[in-house]
Amino acid sequence: MTPRAIAIAPITTPELAPPDMVTVAARTGYSHVGLRMLPSTPDGFAWPLCDDPALLRETQARLRDTGVGVLDIDIIRLREDTDPAAFRPMLEAGAGLGAVGVLVAADDADFGRLAANFAALCALAAPSGLSINIEFMPWTAVPDLAAAVRLLRAVDQPNAGILVDTLHVDRSDTPIADLASLPLAWLHYMQICDAPAEKPASVEAMIHCARAERLFPGEGGLDLRAMLDALPRDLPISVEVPRETMARTVGAEQRAAMALKATLNSLSTLGGGEG
Repeated sequence: MTPRAIAIAPITTPELAPPDMVTVAARTGYSHVGLRMLPSTPDGFAWPLCDDPALLRETQARLRDTGVGVLDIDIIRLREDTDPAAFRPMLEAGAGLGAVGVLVAADDADFGRLAANFAALCALAAPSGLSINIEFMPWTAVPDLAAAVRLLRAVDQPNAGILVDTLHVDRSDTPIADLASLPLAWLHYMQICDAPAEKPASVEAMIHCARAERLFPGEGGLDLRAMLDALPRDLPISVEVPRETMARTVGAEQRAAMALKATLNSLSTLGGGEG
């Protein structure tokens, strides 16, 4: 990877199929992409890279032709009835794309079972060189950084990681200073965006903002400077900025370019290093 790999996250341009996402990433200046292979919600979008060999081959061809890499694949949700082995095809497809990491969310309140399934997923992914990264989100079974740390200590797997999303750090009231104490081995990449400083009044509003209406870095009131200062300066970044309202009038490639420009400006002006 480059000193500061920067990827476009799948929900930033959800209308783009994986091959087109790779092409847009190359044209707008990203080094990597993230690819959504399983939906985040029952009615959410995803691209069937596990089940569509032609789509997988075309995506691989675009990656080769452009030199763009795959930072992560998403999203695995660990639930009460989860069988980690069921995700083997996803992990194999991700490895075939050269992915670096896998994004995981926790929906199982039974900590022992959650830890066992997370550890099993790490073991399945290890031969492919994939890291398994828990994203803490306030409305999940791993709601904040402290819960994510507890999970990683319990699983004790070398390819386990914590995914830091700037929005969730703020909305979970995680002390930003705690980011600096994370072991480097747990940090494989981060997600960046901005949002209004005022926290949403309800969980539903919080989820809506996270999934549909974030702001480009520098447009909102999150303390991005402190978060970037607390994390390694060369940590790869996924630019995750869904803008459903803007998407009605602004095309995917233009939004991708705007998101990257704002991210690079923030890295330069806030002290997080350039891409």
